[in-house]
Amino acid sequence: MITFFLVGLAVHVVFFLSIFDIYFTSPLVHGMTPQTTPLAPPSSRLVLFVADGLRADSLFTLLPDGSSRTPYLRSVIEETGTWGVSHTRVPTESRPGHVALIAGFYEDVSAVAKGWKENPVEFDSVFNESRNTWCWGSPDILPMFAKGASGNHVHTHTYPAEEEDFASTDASRLDTWVFTQVKSFFQSSESNSTLKASLLEDKNIFFLHLLGIDTNGHAHRPMSKEYLDNIVLVDRGVAELVDVIEDFFGRDGRTTYVFTSDHGMTNWGSHGAGHPSETLTPLVVWGSGVSKAQRVTEPQLFEGDDFLQGNKLRADIAPLMASLVGLPIPVNSVGVLPLLYLNSSDKFKAESMYTNAIQVLEQFKVKMQGLVYYHTYDRFFLGCSVVLGFVGWTSYISSRNLMRLSVSVAAVITVFLLLQRSPITYYIYCLLPVPVWYSVLKDYQLAPLLQFTFPVCLFLISVVFCLLTAALVLLSVQFRSLSWFVACLCLAFFPLMPVVGREANLHLKQLPTCLPQQMLLVAVCSFVPLLTHSSLLQKRGLPLLNQIISWSTLASSILVPLLSSTRIFYRLFSIFLSLTSTYLLLSTGSEALFPPVLSWLMFAWINIEQEALLTQGVPGRQEVESVTSNMCISYFFLFENKKQTLYRQVFFIITAFFGTGNIASINSFDPASVYCFLTVFNPFIMGGLMMWKVLIPFIIVMCTFESIQVSTQLSSRSLFLVVLVISDAMALHFFFMVQDYGSWLDIGTSISHYVIVMSMTIFLMLLSVVTHLLTSKRLILWNRHKMHFP
Repeated sequence: MITFFLVGLAVHVVFFLSIFDIYFTSPLVHGMTPQTTPLAPPSSRLVLFVADGLRADSLFTLLPDGSSRTPYLRSVIEETGTWGVSHTRVPTESRPGHVALIAGFYEDVSAVAKGWKENPVEFDSVFNESRNTWCWGSPDILPMFAKGASGNHVHTHTYPAEEEDFASTDASRLDTWVFTQVKSFFQSSESNSTLKASLLEDKNIFFLHLLGIDTNGHAHRPMSKEYLDNIVLVDRGVAELVDVIEDFFGRDGRTTYVFTSDHGMTNWGSHGAGHPSETLTPLVVWGSGVSKAQRVTEPQLFEGDDFLQGNKLRADIAPLMASLVGLPIPVNSVGVLPLLYLNSSDKFKAESMYTNAIQVLEQFKVKMQGLVYYHTYDRFFLGCSVVLGFVGWTSYISSRNLMRLSVSVAAVITVFLLLQRSPITYYIYCLLPVPVWYSVLKDYQLAPLLQFTFPVCLFLISVVFCLLTAALVLLSVQFRSLSWFVACLCLAFFPLMPVVGREANLHLKQLPTCLPQQMLLVAVCSFVPLLTHSSLLQKRGLPLLNQIISWSTLASSILVPLLSSTRIFYRLFSIFLSLTSTYLLLSTGSEALFPPVLSWLMFAWINIEQEALLTQGVPGRQEVESVTSNMCISYFFLFENKKQTLYRQVFFIITAFFGTGNIASINSFDPASVYCFLTVFNPFIMGGLMMWKVLIPFIIVMCTFESIQVSTQLSSRSLFLVVLVISDAMALHFFFMVQDYGSWLDIGTSISHYVIVMSMTIFLMLLSVVTHLLTSKRLILWNRHKMHFP
């Protein structure tokens, strides 16, 4: 069994890594020659303001009295500059928004392997092509462009990461810090001759990343006073800083200003998907080389919009900035120069258009033909190899033969790959099906397991990919138990509930307070989130007591059940209460009720299985302890008499995975779920907490199944093989559903589904060890003797 486990682990690791070679390869190419317009540029320097998280309507909409909350930018729009709407693509997040804005291409999906934080490959940007770039702002954004730049001419100034606190009384202080630092920078240059000489050179860029609006939007929502007041502060800061810069350079008329945003924000304070409130961001450009806005009547990008001529795609801003300052357009840029923004001669416009076209053509030449075609050239070939491996492996585990290598077929494949000069990973994907299929074809007599597997696979696939709610309703009428019937109907509501695009409803987490003494912790944890969010709304920060309770509950959720009796009911009741307490602290709405309902159904399941044993005259075990090998039953008994148990086991695993919306919540980027634990932005701790939230329903189901397996004396190896086949069948479906485009919610969800379902076999085997310890072991304190009664 250990050998089988190790082989299965290696096979599934290969299947997992295959999606990164098939779907998540970098679209960037290298070796292109930078292209520059030969004529003198209209500007010597450029100042870029990025108001993180600012929606277009929040800036452009006038107040009821006809005035504007941004009087300075409004005067620029009406008098001196060109403005419009920048249409950004999904994923509408800070990293891809800034990459499109400054580098001119849309998100490099291979960055998923780096958690969307580090640069998977070096890329060119407007900052990299500049003579010098000075940046001020968030430590999450600025280092990305400094790391990707050649030389040492991109200078970053960031505040500590701890300042990005969602419980802050007013996150606008982040923007105040930026404006103060920039003013001090120009003042200090008066006494620093070297710095001043560098500032007076041409081809310089100044980048101000203003994160306060985004942080206030997450914490208080875009319609809040904090969000709107932060916009007022930014407008005032921009006006003051423009005066400082103009005075420093003697008002020489050679400075260009660009004000925009990386993404917008939904009404409920999130971003990442494709809603217009997230994709439509303001764009205001003024200064040297920029024409004044004129109303046009030609059709716009979105039918029905009544915007001015400035409507452009996000990537178009990079070639615009490069042309205004006389820099080479970033070599990987896909942006098209927006001529309507330029106030220059026809010759300069023509040369700039020609430079833009040559720059795109250079990328085309490097890949010899179409960019997208060659970027996905090997996708079908590798996909077929992985599918053969999946099907072969699934068929092999249904038989009982050893794998052997087919040397002749492997040699032909190897020679073919050598002639193609393929990467080393291609050999693994293509050679893996050979030994698997050899083992399958060596013996045509498959075990009875194969006859049982495919009907179950079809049933589960139809359940998962059609209507989970309908399946739960149908499952509820299969038994005479009233408890089972009601629990299934209650559980059926959860797949219908939204997991993103809703306001937090913390009142759903207030459970009845008249609970037994054993449920005191659950009662406390049901009120901690409500008190925490109330404190945050009153701008009093995260209460220390609430934080201590939250972390203590999380740390004790595994240890506390070990102190209880090992009798089935008492041990499972302790486990369910402990895990439910943690789940309550990580919930923001109706999903908080899922663990109690699921636990209720698990107890009904246990009761049904024990009644079935009594009906057959088989006494069930009441104590959850280790089961020796002589207690295992035969394959015949498993498949002929216990099919209902298998159906329910795997179905509830799927319910725990798909029914709560946990996977979607990981990628919805709403920090409210972890406010009871921390409010300072930390993606690794937040991600770990959300992953634990995902695992809790799994642990509940597996603990229940461990108890049923012990009490009914089913074969653990046989059950594992059944789950293995079903999981691989589902994983093969999700393999084709993986996508490398769209929002991070879409991309992350597709990856999560594939990885978790595909690795469910390994995951469940490891989790079964944990659940075995949880259900059968007891922690003895103060040298007490183990007792088998409550």
